[in-house]
Parts: sequence; structure tokens; C-alpha cells
Amino acid sequence: MSHHTVQDRIESLRKELEEHNYRYYVLAEPVISDYEFDKMLEELNALEKQHPEFFSENSPTQRVGGTVTKEFATVKHRYPMLSLGNTYSDEEILEFDERVRSGLGTDSAEYVCELKYDGVAISLRYVKGELVQAVTRGDGVQGDDVTANVRTIKTIPLKLKQGNYPDEFEIRGEIFMPRAVFDAINKEKEEAGEPLLANPRNSAAGTLKMQDSAVVASRKLDAYMYFLLGENLPFKTHFESLQAAKSWGFKVPEHAKPVQNVDGIRKYIEHWNTERFKLGFDIDGVVLKLNNYDQQKALGFTAKSPRWAIAYKFKAEQVSTILNEITYQVGRTGAITPVANLKPVLLAGTTVKRASLHNADIIEKLDVREGDTVYVEKGGEIIPKIVGVDLSKRHNHSHPHRYIDKCPECGTELVRREGEAAHYCPNDSGCPPQIKGKLEHFVGRRAMNIDSLGEETIAQLFDAGLIHNIADIFTLNEKREQLLQLDRMAEKSVNKLLEGIELSKKVPYERVLFAIGIRHVGETTAKKIAGAFHNIDALMNATREQLLEVPEVGEILADSILDWFSVDEHREMIAFLRKQGLQFELSEEQLSAKSDKLAGKTFVVSGVFTRSRDEIKNLIEINGGKNTGSVSGKTSYLVAGDSMGPEKRAKAEKLGVPIITEAELLKLIE
Repeated sequence: MSHHTVQDRIESLRKELEEHNYRYYVLAEPVISDYEFDKMLEELNALEKQHPEFFSENSPTQRVGGTVTKEFATVKHRYPMLSLGNTYSDEEILEFDERVRSGLGTDSAEYVCELKYDGVAISLRYVKGELVQAVTRGDGVQGDDVTANVRTIKTIPLKLKQGNYPDEFEIRGEIFMPRAVFDAINKEKEEAGEPLLANPRNSAAGTLKMQDSAVVASRKLDAYMYFLLGENLPFKTHFESLQAAKSWGFKVPEHAKPVQNVDGIRKYIEHWNTERFKLGFDIDGVVLKLNNYDQQKALGFTAKSPRWAIAYKFKAEQVSTILNEITYQVGRTGAITPVANLKPVLLAGTTVKRASLHNADIIEKLDVREGDTVYVEKGGEIIPKIVGVDLSKRHNHSHPHRYIDKCPECGTELVRREGEAAHYCPNDSGCPPQIKGKLEHFVGRRAMNIDSLGEETIAQLFDAGLIHNIADIFTLNEKREQLLQLDRMAEKSVNKLLEGIELSKKVPYERVLFAIGIRHVGETTAKKIAGAFHNIDALMNATREQLLEVPEVGEILADSILDWFSVDEHREMIAFLRKQGLQFELSEEQLSAKSDKLAGKTFVVSGVFTRSRDEIKNLIEINGGKNTGSVSGKTSYLVAGDSMGPEKRAKAEKLGVPIITEAELLKLIE
């Protein structure tokens, strides 16, 4: 294939894939199978690798992510991202309408009603039909550049369809996490023994600021775009601009509706106040916007918000029911969670039987008692919460609830650490829920990945007395006959279980470190700690000062590590697991690649190279350097590849930052 023919084929594939992407994710009207789509994507990916001179950040192949952003650059908004005033009643809607009509000197005004998405506000900038920048709202004046992460969202077009779009414009909207995605992530976290995400809104915000765009891609965020900005836009009304944006390839609010008066607004609000629970995403109200652009311009803005738009916030749905009993749960870390067991009641489309009471302080503050009639709300949280008590229905014989002082599972006296709200059971080696929780965490997919040891199997083995701690998992090969006597444990199941345990011995050191369950040591932190202390002996003998030198290790985490290794049982367990063949040090391959030749130096990597950018960034990190996403006065080197953005080069030249090639970077390391 000639050079020119290759370029034409690449452009043709990109255009066709974006069209199919739009039909699948925005219109929900696919015209080809997933298999056909994947084969086209494979062809494009292969051509781009063979011909890096045709690389484009806006290619459909880049939606899988892979960019790691250590720091998000701060960007000043060209047009401030103001907030909307809030209303909560019919009276306030009437007042808003009167202010609008009075300001315009007219008897009537047309509004557009839209759903108020419960997510993260975003501003996208397009130049000549291509996405060039995505910035969060921030403080309204400036926000964070999250372009690499936003490119992974499949409902956001990287290149616009044909249309009469301006050469340059901004479009704003809301990025959110669909409820089905949120539920699936929490199911995985629950199986892995990890803390659950609180709600879709916070999860979307946290995902958008993750450093690894590949992880962002896996979170399957979505977006609605609802506000167009630019110089001399060719539209007379807001609704007209939405229809145009839709024709360019944007996913715009499908339930947006022009209405002629306050009665139309009321009907729209009443409809969605009940129908919102049938949506696949969260909304917390309705947004009202004056439709005519000239009228918007005439009314203008206050210092904080537009005078021509307002948000009507739904009240969190609240019901009352009887609190039958307060019980207590024990988590993997020993944390005690009080739970209100309720008379079943319908709330926000689901039947609620339990509500979280969080901790002793909340119970005392609400003065909630067994037998009370309580008010229950379900906002954005997973578990409904009790927000108050109907004192008029409290029985005369009612007594204040007394928080437990002993563990409900093992009877150990509870402790409450200074500065923490929760009570804890300190009996981590003898309390059944803690033991089971630690075992479930240890075998989880992100830890030792022993998928044949699920929650039910662990409970079965524990109840049969075959395992009492992590170390016991590696003695099961000696208990084959006892295993075969258990329910659902035939020869094939036992073989699979023992093979999974044997395979787990190859899991690398940093994941073993995460798996053993030191409080506050997560996946990322475990990698940092392993990078600083190359084997478990170095970590066990580390001082507090040495631990605090590790990036992302603060005082609480340092103390937690020291406390964990101060327990003789934990050290004995490490010694046993080491004899069983688990990995407690970095491999020779990992160590041979490490050096401090780039220590103290900060790099920005941009463009296309002979190897992937991830490989280059990893090379910098294992040699002691630090990667950042944007050029600043603190940047030591800009590593420039083919097709690097001109803005980064210009900024580096302006600041006097040395610009080096991939080969020159390798020389620095050699």
C-alpha cells in the first residue's frame, strides 16, 4: 500500500468507526455487529502502529486510555463557569418567571426545561471539529485539564460529524456514571473486600481525576452536553443550538423540552419528580433556561449566576417507618457499623428494610431509639439513612439507645481510637467476621486472585475448621481428604482450588503486600512501598522516618504499618508464607531496571515514539524520575516525539526547558 493510500485508509477507518460509535452509544441504533466493529478497530490500530507519522490523539484507538497524568494542569476558563441559583418551591418558580418577564418588559417568555444531571460539570473546546481540551469547572474561573481522561468517554466525539459548526467553540455539559456501571463496580469491590463507592456523583468526580486514563476508560463514564458557547454562534435559541449540537455528534439532553409558561414548567417538574427513578442515571432536579439568546443577553448575569436560568431541586424522597431493632456489623478491619432494621417501606422505587446509622455519635445526635417512628431518606447514597425521629409517636416507655461496648461476634471489649468516629473490635485474629473478611480480601482478584476461593467457599472452610487465617490457605493441599467430604467439593472442585492456590505463589511482591491486609495500604500505596523497600525484611525493619519518605505515605499510614509488624503473629505468618513460596521481594528483572540516575528530575513526555509512551514513562520512573502532564518552570526535560503538540513545545521554549528526543533520554539513563 502506498503512503498516500495508507493515510486515506486510516482516515476512512477513523471516520467510519466514529460513525458506528455514535450510532451505538448516542443513538442506541447499531448497524454492525460488535465483531465487525472490533475487526475494523484492529485494522486501524495495526496501521497506526506501522505508520506512527499518522498518529492522532483523537483517533478511535485512543479511547482505551493509557496516558498517565501525574498532575493536572490548571486552565483559566475563557468563559467563566457560573453556578445556577436554586429553587425548591412553586412560589420561587413564579418569582423567577416574574423577574424574567419584568426584566424583558414582556407578558410571556419561552423556557427550555432540562433534567439536572447529578455529575461533574465539564467544558470541552473544539477547533476545526476536533476535541482539543477538556476542563473541569473548578472554582468557575479556572479548572483542571482532564483531556486525556475525557477522550476515553465514548459518547464524547473526538472528531465532529459534518455540519455547520464554528471553527472554534466550547460546549459544556455533565459527565456522570450510569447507575448500572456504579452497581457493577461496587459488586466487584464487595467481592474483593474493598470499601464501596459512596454514590455515582462522587464516583464520576473521582474517576475523572484518576491518573491512569486506562482505568478511567474501564469505568465507562457517560456525558450529556447542554450549553454551547462561542463568538457569533448562528443560532437564535438555546433549543436550536442543542439540535445543531446533536447533528454534529454530541449526546444532548433527550428529555429537553421547550415550554411556553409556568404551567408548562410545573407539568415538566411533576412528571420527572416521579419518573426520575426509572432513569439509568441520577438526577437531582430540573434546569430552566430562557430559550431566546437575545433575551438571555438582555438579562445578563449577576456576579455568581445567569439571570436567565435557574435550577429547581427535587426534595430527597422521605418516608416514615418503624425502627424495629438496632443491630451491629463487624467489618474486615474490625470497624463496628450500627444498622437500623426497619419495617419494610417503599422509597425511591425500592423496598427499604435497613438503613445505616454510621456510628455512636449519629445515634446520640438523632436520639434514635428502637420502636421509634423514623424519617428515612435516600439521596445519592447506596444505603438509605435515617434523618430524624417523629417524636409525637414515641412511646412513653422508650429509653435512649445504649451503644454496645463489646463485639457482637466475639465479645471482645471495643476500642475507639483518638480522632476516629467508629468503634473497633481489636481481636483481629479471633473475631470470625474479621477473619473471613481478611481471607476474602486476600484471595480477591486485585490481590492474590484465587478465584476458586469465593466468599461462600471461605465461609464453608472456616466453619469446617479447615482455615482460621491467611496462612492456613497454604496448608489445604495437606487436607485433600477433608476437603472432599465437604458439600459441593468433588474431585474437580478440589483440584481447581488447590491449583489456584499454587498459581497464586507467582503473584508479585507489591500485590502480596496489598493482599496481607495492612490497614490503609491500598493497591497504589503497596506499589509505592514495594518500590521503596525492595523486600519484606527491609519493610519490617523500616523506621517511621524512612516510611514517611515514601510518596503518599503519611503519618497515619506509617503508624499503621509499624503497628502491624509489631505483632508477633503477623511476623510469624510472613515467615510461613515465605516458606510456602510467596513473593516477598522485587524480582531480579524489576530490580535490574531500577536506578536513581534521574532522581530529582521531572519529565513531560509528548508525541509518538518507537515504543509506547507508557513504556517511556515507566523507564523514567524506575530510574528515579517523575512524570507530569504539563510543562512548567519545574520541568527538567520535555521528551519530544513525532506529532507533539505545538503548545507544549512553545511553552518549553518560552520557559527554557530542555527539549530532548527518545534517544537522548536513553543516553541520560545509560
